[in-house]
Amino acid sequence: MEIRRLNGGDAEGYRVLRHEALLQNPEAFSSSYEDEMYYEASDYKQRLDSKFTYTFGAFDGDLLVGVVTLVPEGKVKLKHRANIFAMYVTDSQRGRGLGRELVKTAIQQAAELSSVEQIHLTVTSSNEPAKKLYASLGFEPYGVEKNALRINGTYYDEDLMVLFL
Repeated sequence: MEIRRLNGGDAEGYRVLRHEALLQNPEAFSSSYEDEMYYEASDYKQRLDSKFTYTFGAFDGDLLVGVVTLVPEGKVKLKHRANIFAMYVTDSQRGRGLGRELVKTAIQQAAELSSVEQIHLTVTSSNEPAKKLYASLGFEPYGVEKNALRINGTYYDEDLMVLFL
């Protein structure tokens, strides 16, 4: 298994995995499949080539099977913070430690950025495996956003978590 930073050349694989994630676990993302269903690889290429975000992918051979994105804050008063978004591992690859390695890679990248002192993320309150993963890597809960997402009339709470570097 290889984990590396993605770039524009990975856009089609990212598009396929991103659409899968939005369909399979809609409660885990603020974006919906309907929001991104018409996005082409070229739309994701720009995102992956950005110098201001770090998207890491886990590969099984040539197949992208997991992703996570680290986004450092850009505003002067928030430069001490970064956020983790878009964490996903395809169902067939779960339980193999890929999620852990992806998040560890994002944490390592944040630590290499001299201004980042803390990493924030949100996780669906009912997603116990993800919450346990984040806690095992040092993330601590600091709040709950009630009714953070609404999907087909059902509300989902999100736990807010932080890791101080």
